Amino acid sequence: MKKISGLFLFQLILLLPLVSCASSGTSIDRILAEKNAPPGVVIEIVTGDRDGLAWALPLARDYIKSLRKRFPGLTVAIVTHGREQFALQKTKNKSKKKIHSLTQTLKKEDVPVHLCGTFAGWEGLSDEDFPAYVDVAAAGPAQINDYLALDYKLIVINSRSKP
Repeated sequence: MKKISGLFLFQLILLLPLVSCASSGTSIDRILAEKNAPPGVVIEIVTGDRDGLAWALPLARDYIKSLRKRFPGLTVAIVTHGREQFALQKTKNKSKKKIHSLTQTLKKEDVPVHLCGTFAGWEGLSDEDFPAYVDVAAAGPAQINDYLALDYKLIVINSRSKP
């Protein structure tokens, strides 16, 4: 019992940065209303739903189109670190073809898609389990914090964002 409680506490501590990232997002409308372009935008996707990327990635792409229409050449990145990230496994290339195709398109449009290596590791997966067009970051929340340190604006897509 103590071992299970300790593991739960350890996981909770590791997830605290996720909570702090998710609570500090900016709305796309607020960014679009700014006079000057921000240094960049990072879009955090954390739905907790294994099929979340099916709707979250198209929503993110719509955001990117709007942002780049307003601020041509704007640097944008995506970080996914919830259950949805597992749709990007190589073994799901055929069953999640639309997600993989959109991720490849985003990469061609200079939008890196990062996923959380820590969470993948908890599920027994490594970098090799994901295709080359996806960046396996050491930790999703840390990757977001790296972008925030560069003064990027954060947009959060979560289950409440679902169209």
